[in-house]
Amino acid sequence: MNAEIITIGDELLRGEIVDSNKARIAERLLLHDLDCRHQVSVLDDPADMREVFLRAVERSDFVLVSGGLGPTRDDLTTEVLAETFGRKLELHADSLAAIEAFFARVGREMAEVNRKQAFFPTGADVLPNPIGTAPGFALEVDRGARRAWLFVMPGVPRELDRMMDEQVLPRIAATLARSGPRRVVRAALLRTFGMGESTLEASLVDLARDGEVELGFRTTFPDNVLRPVARAGTAAEADARIARAVEAIRERLGPIVYGTGSDTMESVVGGLLRERGLTIATAESCTGGLIAERITDVPGSSAYFLGGIVSYSNAAKAELLGVSQASLEREGAVSEPVVRAMAEGARARFGCDLAVATSGISGPDGGTAEKPVGLVWIALAAGDRTGRAGTHADSFVFQVDRSRHRALTAQVALDWIRRHLLGFELAGPTLMRRLGGGSTPGGGSGGR
Repeated sequence: MNAEIITIGDELLRGEIVDSNKARIAERLLLHDLDCRHQVSVLDDPADMREVFLRAVERSDFVLVSGGLGPTRDDLTTEVLAETFGRKLELHADSLAAIEAFFARVGREMAEVNRKQAFFPTGADVLPNPIGTAPGFALEVDRGARRAWLFVMPGVPRELDRMMDEQVLPRIAATLARSGPRRVVRAALLRTFGMGESTLEASLVDLARDGEVELGFRTTFPDNVLRPVARAGTAAEADARIARAVEAIRERLGPIVYGTGSDTMESVVGGLLRERGLTIATAESCTGGLIAERITDVPGSSAYFLGGIVSYSNAAKAELLGVSQASLEREGAVSEPVVRAMAEGARARFGCDLAVATSGISGPDGGTAEKPVGLVWIALAAGDRTGRAGTHADSFVFQVDRSRHRALTAQVALDWIRRHLLGFELAGPTLMRRLGGGSTPGGGSGGR
């Protein structure tokens, strides 16, 4: 049995918003051993919608629809589906009461147009929406010798997620159980940083073609995501194939793989710091506090993050971090001596085990022949409790736009913390051209 995803809305096709709902639905389907064979986006146009719905039920067993359940005139999903499959619209009293209660709970008067959200095609199974005003519905339709299920959900991601998990997936699972034996699908998601997509594929080409596992690649800057997918006759066999593939990928890539599933670099770093009882601080120039923001995005980060200093000006570097005026005048703010002094100054000021510092030229202007736009210096200062005391600094040229330059610099800095704690080399992303070299870990704040 197979599935199809349909997302509805003019704003999706105009590029006004990113259509994340397809990914959210497809990932859940895969984790429930169901292949998604088609994904379609369609305008809020009745004729186009009707065509898409008819084609979907002809070729797919499960059709998952997102969007068009709101109260406005361009929210047409329910009406078009009813007309397409010859159903009338009927008021669902419990849904109307739930919508009225929702507005009363938030202290707002319900507009008359919201009543339309309580009408459903005859025969539909209503799917409650406890966190929004748009209930969904399930509709079984005849397609000759077989039948197809349509599951219609709101477009708001958090509402869709909850309805998918609580209402839709249990119904799909029950239907699949009645269909008899079928192939089992298993998948894993590995998050990598530091190697380009083409290099990753070249490094894993034999694993991707071994016949047991399909290997997918996806770039989500600044990371690359690997998704091995295995299909087998039994769950045990599929699980074993995935386990072998993941083990082989980790062995091949080493520290390039930093996490799985929904891990982020900052959550992995936070977990390592917490496990080891270590503390950290930041000293940022070009990243403007982005590293500190990402660290504190992780719940419980107060256990290990002591604070950060955004020393954007030379005066701030000198006054707040103790960078010598001589180094600033002789070497410039974007230099090894300065970034070393920033990291060491932050570690001394906060009394922490680790401190990371950045200083660079994010552009679009400010570069010179000696120090081009994109140049960045990163330093990591570590105390004895981390197992490897000293300060490491290195420089890179990241030839990307300003926003991506800052994001990539922050990711390298966080990755250095992870690598240091795990005992790996403090390497940078191989897909970026480096400027100059880097110093080996050691004390002091002088030059190379």
